[in-house]
Amino acid sequence: MPEPYAVLDSVTHLTDAHRGVASYCASHGGVYAGYYAAKCGTGGVILNDAGVGREQAGIAGIHLLDDLGVPAATVSHRSCRIGNGADGHARGILSTVNCAAQELGLRTGMACQNALDLLSRANLKPSPQPAPQAEARFDDDAAGRDGVRVIITDSNSLVEPDDAGHVFVSASHGGLLGGRPETAVKFPVFAGVYSDADRGADDAGLSRLPALNDRGIAGACISAFSARIGDGRSIYADGYISAVNDLAASYGGAIGQSCRDFVALMVEARIKQIKRT
Repeated sequence: MPEPYAVLDSVTHLTDAHRGVASYCASHGGVYAGYYAAKCGTGGVILNDAGVGREQAGIAGIHLLDDLGVPAATVSHRSCRIGNGADGHARGILSTVNCAAQELGLRTGMACQNALDLLSRANLKPSPQPAPQAEARFDDDAAGRDGVRVIITDSNSLVEPDDAGHVFVSASHGGLLGGRPETAVKFPVFAGVYSDADRGADDAGLSRLPALNDRGIAGACISAFSARIGDGRSIYADGYISAVNDLAASYGGAIGQSCRDFVALMVEARIKQIKRT
């Protein structure tokens, strides 16, 4: 028999097969994740609170879903590894529950597995379509120069082949999906910036950084308390660096820099690299 609910490493792995179905998606619980789940017609979803962070951005998506009448909750980032569906299913403990989920019996402190069992027994319906969101990806022409682009996105899933060799700023968490190094980024950007999701269990919120380093990609995370996870504009404008990989450090990246300053250093490093070749 098929599982009565889905367990996924990312909300972006939802498909038409998950319409009206309950799921645990190990993404952050920010607005973009909630919007994406609603767009996919989720029946009910549990996400990761990503440390909650600035302006409670790490749980904003479950409130968006509440407005649509969709049950949603988050697990504590300290109870399980962000980006790892199996770990969240095994160890996750609910930290926030929206009103629609409370009506079905979900409560803070409940095990993720128990919450999914409750959702799977409810008469779930596909989410109504959410209101369209502002553009989730754009080039910041003022930040790029001399042919080096700066791409700002709300999700790591929005990276494109043409972004290779450029500087990529994502509002996704800095965790590998399912612990798999190849999920750090789909295409070989020159440098990538993510949210640290307040690090969380086993420092999972930083796990992209060594994987990027191994691929010759400079990487950094900003503090989840300095900028809103799920909001690329905030990551770039408000973020402060909390961790860098070795390659980023060799280009001058350092903890405490603003994201803007870090990006400017990465653009300069890429320009110098191009001139040497």
